[in-house]
Amino acid sequence: MTRVHVWGAGGYAAAEAIAWIEGHPRLEAGIFESRTHAGACVADTFAHLRRSTLHFAASGAVLAQLAPGDIVIIAGASGEARAQVGKFLAQGARVVDLSADYRFDPLAVYGLPEYHRATIAGARLVANPGCYPTASLLALLPLVRAAMPLGIAIDAKSGITGAGRTPQLGSLFAEVSGDIRAYALQGHRHEPEIAQELRRRGVELPITFTPHVVPLARGMLVDVYAFYACPPDPEAIAAAYDAAYRDEPFVRVLTNERVPSVAAVVGTNDAEIRVDVRGAMVRVICAIDNLGKGAAAQAIQNVNIMLGYPEEEGLHARTALA
Repeated sequence: MTRVHVWGAGGYAAAEAIAWIEGHPRLEAGIFESRTHAGACVADTFAHLRRSTLHFAASGAVLAQLAPGDIVIIAGASGEARAQVGKFLAQGARVVDLSADYRFDPLAVYGLPEYHRATIAGARLVANPGCYPTASLLALLPLVRAAMPLGIAIDAKSGITGAGRTPQLGSLFAEVSGDIRAYALQGHRHEPEIAQELRRRGVELPITFTPHVVPLARGMLVDVYAFYACPPDPEAIAAAYDAAYRDEPFVRVLTNERVPSVAAVVGTNDAEIRVDVRGAMVRVICAIDNLGKGAAAQAIQNVNIMLGYPEEEGLHARTALA
């Protein structure tokens, strides 16, 4: 058994991480530290964790009880992790950071398992990808290997839990209900993350990224459009996706009449992908759960890889946060 702590444990992604930890056969629930919920019962804060008997701990509790070999999942707000991670590493722990603080840092391994599995296995610090980059890169990377496009457009839609667990979330849902809202059109913080992963593979492309928030509690659907001067070979494109994902436990490439579904992936670590060639344009659709494969479930997948556990272990069930 490996003890796993959650630092910054009061948010939605943290709640998902706690659920996966408590249901995992080889992980032991450690300290769930939360500045805003210290002393409260986990069960009273998150309805889907009603069976939990654990309490949130006060600031400093993880560091005080940390032992070599423990895992710490950082789930606090971006900008807060850097003050803590060095201390955790110095005490012999390994860290998976759900914030954006280390996604551009060469000290961390980028935690997209399908493409960084070998380096994740030996890492002490893993930067979990953002939800938009996870879906976008799973959709894009096989495509740019098979046929380099002239440009890419990404149309992405996320449930409102992507905004985090804030006092304003109720008013946000009221404002978004009945609407689909585009935002950050002058540049979203996840756009450089997508570009970085493409550059690591020698790909420099113009990207138009348009994020939307939609009136769903959770889930994400990303439509990627790649444009070519000449029509690419559909068989080569299909073969690239088959080669990339046929052995991946959490990625399904759909064919025939099936299309990616948010309802099919919510509460899981799964991604559903469909690719279609339409003349000189290729459309790729990817559905994930922004709190699952886009955050906490992928963090547990990374923990499994770091510890040498079977990658799917503890990730078969569906969580119930809605």
